Amino acid sequence: MAEIFEVLMMLAFGCSWPLSIIKSYKARTAKGKSPVFLCLIISGYICGIIAKIINNNISYVIVFYCLNIVLVSIDLCLWFRNYRLDIKSDEVK
Repeated sequence: MAEIFEVLMMLAFGCSWPLSIIKSYKARTAKGKSPVFLCLIISGYICGIIAKIINNNISYVIVFYCLNIVLVSIDLCLWFRNYRLDIKSDEVK
């Protein structure tokens, strides 16, 4: 039963990342986003996976942790792209 609620939690978090990725891609600016925050989120997901491994509670839930790590990593990559676009935009001005 606990794993079902953990999956629901991961799905709830996971639903927000595609929206954030779309927003980052369209915005073409890094303003308003924090790479430190995104790295903390990734670290939290990694810690969740490590906790599952240490407790020998490896299950399908790890797939959702990995999926969320991938999504947040995509958003982090977009932050770097957008940061470079911001620098180019500032140079033009």
